[in-house]
Parts: sequence; structure tokens; C-alpha cells
Amino acid sequence: MNTILVPVDLSSVTARVCDAAAELALLMNARLVLLHVTQPPPVMLADYYAFDSGVMAEAVTAGEKFAERRLKALTRLLARQELTVETMHATGQPVPTILARAAATKADYIVLGSHGHGAVFDLLVGSTTQGVLRQAPCPVLVIPMAPVRARR
Repeated sequence: MNTILVPVDLSSVTARVCDAAAELALLMNARLVLLHVTQPPPVMLADYYAFDSGVMAEAVTAGEKFAERRLKALTRLLARQELTVETMHATGQPVPTILARAAATKADYIVLGSHGHGAVFDLLVGSTTQGVLRQAPCPVLVIPMAPVRARR
């Protein structure tokens, strides 16, 4: 059975990404592997203030629980289409984690969203989509944030 890796950030584009991945999976008789990567919080220390590790741990735990709930909800929706769906949740940097999971699952395709933040954002923060596109071991399908409007 073919495998489609679907990295999701659980933003507003996630539903469109999952819809596109589901269409592809139905055409290919493939299983979907939904992957959410939680980035570890940055360590911020200053002379006058440091984050309490307990507060940071609570924030990370809350984010992980939210991600697990959303992944379960997405799985239920996709399973209604009689698709085989697996979920994965990882903590780490998105690009290397996505690429490692693509290799581990022997993904035939990666389907992910593009947010289109712009050149300045990508220069300062980096682009997960761009990083995956440059290094992916398989074809990548990028879903735009908003549907393309019909031209008149």
C-alpha cells in the first residue's frame, strides 16, 4: 500500500491539506499518515527574568494535548471516507522531523500546506514548506492557504 505523509500544523489551512491528501489517497489506494510536529519552546534567559520551567512544561503539555485532540478529530473525519489513517505526534524542528518521518514511513508523497508569509518572514524565520521541498525524498504536493479564485 502506498503512503502519503501529511504534516499538519493545525492552522486554518489544515482542512484543505487533509482534503487534498484524502483525494490523492483515494486515487492511489494509499494510507494517510498525519504528522504534527511541536517545536520545543525556545530557552529565554535574561539578567532580570527567566521562564519558570514549570510554566514552560505546562504550556508544552497543553499544546501536546490540543494537538492530540485535533489529530483524533481529523482521523475520525478521514476514516469516514474509508481511508486508512495513522497519526504521529513528534517534538522537534519541523523540517528535519518531517523528512525523517517521510524516510521512516517510506512515504510516496508528502502533502503539506503553504502559508505564504512572504520573503521577509521566510528569511528571518524560515519556511517549513521550502525546507521540505528542497530535501524531500519523494514528490511534494503543496496546498495553498486560500483557494484560487475564478478569474472573470
